[in-house]
Amino acid sequence: MAKKLYVGGLSYNTTEATLKDIFAQAGTVESAVIIIDKMTNRSKGFGFVEMSSDEEAQKAIETFNGKDLDGRNVTVNEARPMEARTPRSGGYNRDDRGGGFGGGRKERW
Repeated sequence: MAKKLYVGGLSYNTTEATLKDIFAQAGTVESAVIIIDKMTNRSKGFGFVEMSSDEEAQKAIETFNGKDLDGRNVTVNEARPMEARTPRSGGYNRDDRGGGFGGGRKERW
């Protein structure tokens, strides 16, 4: 069964191909993904590598955790499921106190 690993502390120059090639030293890499920021279209500095077995995943953690990759010491550990986050409020403030774009305050008589 495949095991997903979290890889943090990546250089902005690290590519998915580089990640796949490096982790192939520990075994068969099913996939390698670097998370990209939607606004800047550049790496967020972390990604995920999926190894084909638990043994290979453990070997990758032991081999690469704390090691140098493209000039940065990376963190490698077992990926955890994404936790539910509370919804963010955004946009402008629509209550009667003003705020947001234009702001100001509502005068009270």
